[in-house]
Amino acid sequence: MLAEGIPQHPVKTVDTTFESLGLSPEVLEIVRKIGFQNPTPIQAAVIPTALTGKDLIGLAQTGSGKTAAFVLPIAQRLTHGQGVRGLILSPTREIALQTKAFMDVFGKNHSISTACLIGGVKMQPQIAALDSEPDVVVATPGRLMDHINRRNVSVDKVEELVLDEADHMLDLGFLPQIRSILDALPRKRHTMMFSATMPDSIEMLAQQFMNDPVRIDILPEGGAAEGINHRLYVVASENKRPCLVALLQQELGSTLVFTRRKVDAEWLYHILERQGHPVSRIHSDRSQGRRTEALQGFREGEHRILVATDIAGRGIDVPGITHVINFDFPETVEDYIHRGGRTARLKAEGIVSSIATWQDLPMVRQVEEALGNPIARCTVPGVEPWLESTKAPTKARRRL
Repeated sequence: MLAEGIPQHPVKTVDTTFESLGLSPEVLEIVRKIGFQNPTPIQAAVIPTALTGKDLIGLAQTGSGKTAAFVLPIAQRLTHGQGVRGLILSPTREIALQTKAFMDVFGKNHSISTACLIGGVKMQPQIAALDSEPDVVVATPGRLMDHINRRNVSVDKVEELVLDEADHMLDLGFLPQIRSILDALPRKRHTMMFSATMPDSIEMLAQQFMNDPVRIDILPEGGAAEGINHRLYVVASENKRPCLVALLQQELGSTLVFTRRKVDAEWLYHILERQGHPVSRIHSDRSQGRRTEALQGFREGEHRILVATDIAGRGIDVPGITHVINFDFPETVEDYIHRGGRTARLKAEGIVSSIATWQDLPMVRQVEEALGNPIARCTVPGVEPWLESTKAPTKARRRL
């Protein structure tokens, strides 16, 4: 049985069985039907603690199976028919839709119903879903606040709260909405927070809104996914596009290209399309339907290249990505780690190629410090590199 919306790609597992984690027969039946054999490390560590009702902070890289780690305990701990008692906050529409797919599957045998509240789509179908009195709401913070302010939903009975990709939600500026939502929730509740990094802002939220949380950290050293071949191409600004085109010709696998701004993603998409590349794009100015269509086409191989802003950088399971290209070098170490996490899923191998100008070099140094190693400097034919220096940048002769 393969459930629609549930990622089906190889992940590292442990020898522990799902039966040993304390899950109910009803939940285990779905686990077996879905084809899960053994839990991933984050699942094995989180599920027993979550089932006890203890607050927890789960730190794990993307692609580690953390969605099931919190969905399975929620599906077991809640019972149907008492109003909205589960709330899962997600940073992006795509992550929210994927999480709802998990809840629909694993909550089935406990009759747990789920509504999904995201921006970019009409309010009325969501209002209708709320009128049906769901047990769990999966939402992006902004759209949830819209419904709360319109009194379409009440969260004053929530017993199970999940903050998924918490660091990314804060990066996207959701802290005011998250504070408002947390203030509206019952003080007595079970809270789980998941993140791939642990910045000071997450520590602050944990201290204010969690009760002595258990910290579960299975991040690799440095926080970056294993199996990644990191490459850096330092070029003049006007050579970024030729460098990208050359990289796309060198590596012919499934490729995710990141830009910093949505206008640049749109511009780059049209350039690559005119050159005949099988390409699509995803950014916040595209409708939800178009974004879903682009991701589906990328998953199924219809498009080899997906141009994206950081909205696609976290939590989206697209198996088989072999190459991530940072057309714009990330602005934070966390963004670099998350972008790179889209390839080299667990023990698979992948390439992260970053195109940088001399202005990006200070951030490059920070990334290298986090990785614990310098990033290999590389060149492509026909594109002259910059010679790095502590002084003002000067062009270098092209390497032979």
